[in-house]
Amino acid sequence: MSLTVSPQLLERAERGEVEDAAFIDCIRESLPYAWATVSGLAEEVRAGAPSAANEVPPPGEAERGQLLRAMASDAMRAALERHFGMRIAFQNCHKVALFAATETAAHAAFVTPRAQLLNQSPELVDC
Repeated sequence: MSLTVSPQLLERAERGEVEDAAFIDCIRESLPYAWATVSGLAEEVRAGAPSAANEVPPPGEAERGQLLRAMASDAMRAALERHFGMRIAFQNCHKVALFAATETAAHAAFVTPRAQLLNQSPELVDC
């Protein structure tokens, strides 16, 4: 399961739309490693960097799984982008980047097929 959803939040979702704040809280509580990674990158961008990328692999499979689940879900990734007001890009099981603006040269370079291919390594084949 991707998220740990409280009965109250599930009931609200069954009744209708759930506001981003409640969904963000669910992500933060369910996927603490993914949250810490993305929020740490957002802090770097807020401090003035046009972009920030995570280069450090997760410490274990549980953390890797959290990051993969957050990035693979359109709903979670979009909610994180709205929450932080930044564009998120993802290359593999650990390389996440945040960009201050949607279309920058840095973002365009990060999401190219060339960048994806250059970011590959044998130890990441099963990530």
